[in-house]
Amino acid sequence: MELYLVRHGKTVWNAENRLQGRTDIELNEEGITAAKELGEKLKDIHFDMVFSSPLKRAFNTAKLICGNRDIEIIKDDRLKELSFGVYDGAYYKDWLAPDCPYRFFFDEPDKYFPPEKGESIEECCMRTKEFIQSTIEPLAQKNIERVMIVAHGALNASLCCYLENRDKKNFWGKGLQKNCEEIIYSFDGKKWTAVNQ
Repeated sequence: MELYLVRHGKTVWNAENRLQGRTDIELNEEGITAAKELGEKLKDIHFDMVFSSPLKRAFNTAKLICGNRDIEIIKDDRLKELSFGVYDGAYYKDWLAPDCPYRFFFDEPDKYFPPEKGESIEECCMRTKEFIQSTIEPLAQKNIERVMIVAHGALNASLCCYLENRDKKNFWGKGLQKNCEEIIYSFDGKKWTAVNQ
């Protein structure tokens, strides 16, 4: 079974270098265009199932990628972005300032702890692991050949941590996934393998 893992298209807050977290921000024109272009790139690839975060920027990306295909896009709350709590909407420059206690998020994630009302990296990894184990992996026994998940930067990083058996220190792997970039994995019923990294 193949799994395509896609990050949503760009939003106004992406362009403004702001943390989005659980805030439900729409795609901007660049994001809409990129999602349509990815849909065109993948138009000849058949997907048996598509899952999406319920947040608009991810769900609308999934819809644009799927285009006119007759396929249901299944929303799942476990695919919502990691919550930054009271820091949702903060600018990266403030988040990464030397005196900000949350500055380790991107560079030293093993030292990161969440802001008030936020979610830890461990909590995000636990829910994405549960999603893959309970929802995605059993599909391999049902003759499902190809699945797409459309979600978010940190959320997808946590999915990759499970798929690649990475720890918190290596949370970001090779870096933050680009908007409308697809990462492909294969699953043999026991082990996940990165196909295009």
